[in-house]
Amino acid sequence: MHAQLCGMLIFGKRHSDGDVMSARDQILDLQARMKTSIIGQEDVITRLTIGLLANGNLLIEGLPGLAKTRAVKSMAKNLDADFSRVQFTPDLLPSDVTGSEVYNQTPEGGVFRFDPGPIFANIVLADEINRAPAKVQAALLEAMEERQVTVAGKTHKMEPLFIVMATQNPIEQEGTYPLPEAQMDRFLLHVTVHYPPVEDEVRVIQLVRDEEIAALQEQAGKTASGSKPPPVPQQAVFEARNEIAAIHVAPAMERYMADLVHATRSPQGLGDNLHRWIEIGASPRASLALDKAGRAHAWLEGRDYVDPLDIRAVAPDVFRHRLTLSFEAQGDGISRDDVTREMLKQVAHP
Repeated sequence: MHAQLCGMLIFGKRHSDGDVMSARDQILDLQARMKTSIIGQEDVITRLTIGLLANGNLLIEGLPGLAKTRAVKSMAKNLDADFSRVQFTPDLLPSDVTGSEVYNQTPEGGVFRFDPGPIFANIVLADEINRAPAKVQAALLEAMEERQVTVAGKTHKMEPLFIVMATQNPIEQEGTYPLPEAQMDRFLLHVTVHYPPVEDEVRVIQLVRDEEIAALQEQAGKTASGSKPPPVPQQAVFEARNEIAAIHVAPAMERYMADLVHATRSPQGLGDNLHRWIEIGASPRASLALDKAGRAHAWLEGRDYVDPLDIRAVAPDVFRHRLTLSFEAQGDGISRDDVTREMLKQVAHP
């Protein structure tokens, strides 16, 4: 009934046979390329794509060795985008991230010029983000929220395509700093990465071995270079965002998203547990995140309207970092995902 997207003339690139690829085809192609180098983490790839399409920053949490960094690098590698990686450490300075004013001697005299830092890229990997002190987090927060940085009283804008994908180790506590709640709320989604099934781990062994062999052959000049397909253009992302902006959201779906967020603040009457588990509920940014991520999920599924399934699919990633659990819940071993699952059961959907 809402078929405006189906009939739209969509920007695309051409297949080898001359057919024009739609923006959705190109984004699905990007996902397919990522899946060739990331085994057993399809949900993570989907969440990274949703973040890219919804123009939101992501917090990716998981144990070391679960391909968090590899997944972000794979997206940047297959997208026509500048990539930058910042390894966060306790001795990092704000200027190490944002850049600084550098004195240059010229024939006309000395001048200060801005030397951009690694934050000025399309995709920024903030590795182990919780290892940086508060001043660095404050500088990063401006870039994440305002899409700009201020150095020496001058404001410098980020590129139109700009996303921060931050990683975090859930068990390492030495040399780490808790992220401020205000910064956590700026992440569109909080993505968790789990161990792969044993069958996928076998495929990981085979994949890495094949990559090592291919790298050795390339070094020896035994393989032809330049055989890789061109990266997906940035314009495909912008066109996809335009289409996602036109996704239909029914009033009942808007109320459903608001009801879910409201349930985190007033859980009384919703079962016997929610009011005991939730100390502080989610902010209105959670409602906005459900809307953005839900529309992106619907678009990836090929629909031009948001279904309750889209909201339920992204709800754990939206609420995972926005709920403060009570001491009772923590003592009982209740996680934020447990709370979200119970909430989805208790709140009626359209």
